[in-house]
Amino acid sequence: MKNSEKINNIHDLKAEIARLSLRRKEQEAYLADQYNLLRVKISAPIRFFQRITSHVPGAGMLKGFTSGVAKAVQSKDADWLTRVLQLGAPIVLNSTLLRKAGWFKKAMVLLASETAIGQVNQDKISGFVNKITSFIKPKKKKKKKKIDAEIEKIAIMEQQAAILEDERFTDKT
Repeated sequence: MKNSEKINNIHDLKAEIARLSLRRKEQEAYLADQYNLLRVKISAPIRFFQRITSHVPGAGMLKGFTSGVAKAVQSKDADWLTRVLQLGAPIVLNSTLLRKAGWFKKAMVLLASETAIGQVNQDKISGFVNKITSFIKPKKKKKKKKIDAEIEKIAIMEQQAAILEDERFTDKT
């Protein structure tokens, strides 16, 4: 990878810069090509599903409904906590409360919980927790101030004693 020739003058430096810029362009082109190939491979199942659903009547209505839900789910306020709650809430509800419910009820709970939790984000939860903790937290007591004042008095007295001790020691000599 590294060129073994040493750069001795400005001409060698310019040649090395030209070689490196050419190599960079080649690598960028290769990576862009690989990215496009990966994108085509990933989009193949989506194209297959779209081809099948285009022949099913009523699929367009369902697609419009789910795209509205997807917009609510992927809002600008969605952070990691919101996404975890959107995935976890339907699973918990379906496995506990709606264990014997039908598929339609479970689907409706899935859509409703995703849109409802889409409004919740980390900032709102932390603000709510801060309000609760400030309400529960005990007030600062005056006793601590008295103890701090006593500690300051003791420190001042010790400092004055040390100064007097120094003065006595310097007077003797």
